[in-house]
Order: sequence, then structure tokens, then C-alpha cells
Amino acid sequence: MKSWRGRSGLAKVDLYTRATVYMLLWSAVFVLGLLLLVRPIRHEAPLLLVVVAPVLNLANGLLCHRFLSRAMDAYLRPGTVLRPREVLPAAAAGTATAAAVLLEAATADVTGLLPGMLGAALVPFLAGHCLILPARTVALHQGLLIGLLLFLVPLTGRDTAQSVSTVVTVAFITGWLAVTVRLSLWVLGVVFELREARDVQARLAVAEERLRFGRDLHDILGRNLSVIALKSELAVQLARRERPEAVDQMIEVQRIAQESQREVRDVVRGYREADLRVELEGARSVLDAAGIDCAVDSAGPWLDLPDEVRSALGWVVRETTTNVLRHGDARRCAIAVREEGDSVLLTVENDGVRTGADAEGGTEGGAGDGGAGARMGSGTGLVGLRERLAAVGGTLEAGPEDGGTFRVTARIPVDRVPGAGTTVVRIPRSGTRVIR
Repeated sequence: MKSWRGRSGLAKVDLYTRATVYMLLWSAVFVLGLLLLVRPIRHEAPLLLVVVAPVLNLANGLLCHRFLSRAMDAYLRPGTVLRPREVLPAAAAGTATAAAVLLEAATADVTGLLPGMLGAALVPFLAGHCLILPARTVALHQGLLIGLLLFLVPLTGRDTAQSVSTVVTVAFITGWLAVTVRLSLWVLGVVFELREARDVQARLAVAEERLRFGRDLHDILGRNLSVIALKSELAVQLARRERPEAVDQMIEVQRIAQESQREVRDVVRGYREADLRVELEGARSVLDAAGIDCAVDSAGPWLDLPDEVRSALGWVVRETTTNVLRHGDARRCAIAVREEGDSVLLTVENDGVRTGADAEGGTEGGAGDGGAGARMGSGTGLVGLRERLAAVGGTLEAGPEDGGTFRVTARIPVDRVPGAGTTVVRIPRSGTRVIR
């Protein structure tokens, strides 16, 4: 079983909601059991009821617990149908417990206790009953229950005022329970839908980027390949006629093919390279749209870096932003670019860190634990970032911080020559290289 800290935010909400509903059920069982134990001490009652009623109460709790679990699943997953064998035992247990309470009220003086005892007997079954039926049907059944109680309660020897008071109290208890349980599960369902919408948004963003890439390739290659095919066919016809123009046509085909190669490389380069300025603005926009408070702190002059440095840092921003969206449960994210000594430093920090077994879900972004990147060695995303940073002499660090946050830090040694307008990037393996 996962610990509380090892669960995602959605899993915590789910656990809290279900535990609250179960607590309502077992609180009713406990209260009725306590009243059934106290009542025989104060009043004389048939021995059969003294033994049978507590047993029925316990069986009612166990059977209705199983029924409630299935009812919550059915409510959160529309289309799930409960079998009669899952409903009837709980209904029978609830009816038998309520009947035992009424029978005891008819054989012993339980003045003042009957409303609480009868409500506690009905609560376990009604907690699940209100979830498997439409709201109007639940209200109709509630009306039928009130009518039935108005007929049965007077049979226990109570006058009209006591009977009406008992029925009103029971109706309030069961009605309040139905509203509370149904609203709690409705809120949980909305949370599930929001999480699903967030995942769909991420998938749509990926699909849109793929369409853009495909569209660009089609626009570039479609026309050029048509021209190549046409000129090749013309060259074949000229060659069959032994016309010297065939050579000119094939030279033109070669030129168009080489031009197409360059254009395809430009498209791929634009697709695979990331610009730091663009990625910072994109991260802010995407995270804000996902309901995550994103703060970007960057010093303007330090964005004036060599292209390959900006590209490497841009990839860090892109990858960590993706991981915050897909693998974390963040509510805030802070991105900062600043000078620190002789290096440019990029940090991405987010809350909503996942720990423990939840980290097993990390994908190729490598961020199974906490958003901006955890499970350091398991994903290809962080490995790719380290390779990109290593190409410009940089390093990447990622790990949890105090306060339940996760931080990714990218550092690239950069020296600026005062007054020369030159930026120098120090690359350990190949020596110091002047970029511009």
C-alpha cells in the first residue's frame, strides 16, 4: 500500500473522499452498536434480540461496505452496472437491521433513542444506494421510505407526535447523508475530468506539433518532388531521342534535389533546436493555461548568448516544462536564468513532487518523481539534456529540495570579455572556443 506522501495529488483527493464516505458508514455502525449494547443494560428485552441485533448490525456494515465500494466505482465510471448479487445482500442486511431496531422499540422502552438507532441502521445501505440511481429516483425512494416509516413507527407504541418526530429525524439524517455522499463523489468526478482534460491537452499539443512538422515537410517536398518527377520524365524522353538537352534536365534535377535536402535540413533543425527566449515565453504560457502559477525571472543581457548555448538551455526549459505538465501535480513553478560567477545558471523548480511507488510512472522525460525531473538515470529525456549541455561544457543536476519541491539546475561556464563584445564558451574537451 502506498504511503500518503507517495501518492499523487489526485490519488490523495480520491483516498480522502472515499475514506470520508466509509467513515460515515462505519460511524453509523458504531453508534448503533453502542446503543444496542447500552439499551439491554437499562431495559429488559428478549434475549434473541439482544444477541441477534448486534450481529445484524455488524453484518450490515460489512455487506454495505462492499456495496458502497462498488457503488462509488460505478458512479465515477459511467456505464458500470452493478449485479443484483452485489446490491441485494446489502439491501437485505439494511432492511433486517432496521426491522430489528423497530422490533426492539416495540418490546423495550427506548424513548429518545429510536430516531438515532433507526437512522444508523439505514445509513450504511443508503450511502451506496444514493450513488447508483439518478437523483430524482433517489428522492422518490426517500419519499417512499418516509411513507413506510410513518406506517411502521406507530406500531411500536408511539403516539402521533413521537412518530412524526422520529420519521422527520430519520428523513433528515438519511437525506443529509445522500446529499453529502453524492456531492463528495461529484467533486471527485470533476477532479478526475480535469486531470483527464489536462492529459488530453498535452497529447493535443504533441499532435499539433507533429501536424506542423508534417505540413512543413509536405510544403517543401511536395512541389520539389513533383518538379523532379516531371523533369526526370522529360530527360528520359530527350535521352531516347538522343537530344543533348537531356543532360541539362538531369543537372536541373540534381540542383532541385540538393536544394530539397537543404530545405529539409532547415525544417528539421528548426524542429529540433530550441531558442531560450521562445521557450521561456512558451513555458509561461503553457503552464498558466494548465492552471500552474509560473514565474519566469531572467536577466535580459544574459539571454544574449551564443546560439548553441541558448539552444541547450532552451531544451532544458522545454523538457522540464513537459515533465511538470505530464508527471507532476504542481501548483507553482519558478524558472530563473541568472549569472553566477563565471557561469550562466538556469533553474526550474516546482512543487507537487511525487515520491515512492508513484515514481514508477516516469516516461521518457525521466520525471517520474516530481515534475521537473526525477528518476535521474531512468529516462532518456534527462540523458539527452546532459548530452546537449556537455557539448557546450555544461552540467545538469536534478533532485528533491526541502519543502516538497523539485529542482533542475543547468550550469554552463561562460566568460564575457569586457569591452570586446565577445562571448567565450569554455568547453573542457576541445579547449576554450570564441563563439562571437
